[in-house]
Amino acid sequence: MIPLSSAASGGLTWSKIPHSRSYELKMQGEAVGTLTRPSIWCAKYEAETAQGRWTFRRGGFLGTGGEILDTASGQLLATLKSHWGSGGTLTFADGETFRLECRGWWRPVWSVMTDAGQPLLRLHVREKSVELAEVAAPAESRLLLLAMFAWHRVLQAEEDAASAATVAVIAAG
Repeated sequence: MIPLSSAASGGLTWSKIPHSRSYELKMQGEAVGTLTRPSIWCAKYEAETAQGRWTFRRGGFLGTGGEILDTASGQLLATLKSHWGSGGTLTFADGETFRLECRGWWRPVWSVMTDAGQPLLRLHVREKSVELAEVAAPAESRLLLLAMFAWHRVLQAEEDAASAATVAVIAAG
């Protein structure tokens, strides 16, 4: 996998790996990271980059939050506290805090910002692209982890919407 530090803004894209439950984050056609759902019956996702391997799982009240764990040790690295609507606050064990936010309905854009509100990256869901902000960012490993976690939240939101639509159709039928 190639380093994220050589990415130009807008040069990152997501693609589904055919015949699998996996996605790749690519830069100029080269893999930077993968995000995999190990089983259709499991709500957790596994992310892997050159910097590490993490497990993302639901957490909090009614599973609306999230947790990031180091896959090898099982140690809790960060917790997402969801806010009403969409988004939330992601707090790492070292105290560093980030905000996730989703804007738009038809063409949603998910943003990861510093605690002070300075944008770090934006995920354009329909285009399956990641736009990096041209500001002082956290370490590359943390920035890549944030991009992977944000894509995980996008996939969860899509899954939750599909489940709600199915229930509505069944209830109406």
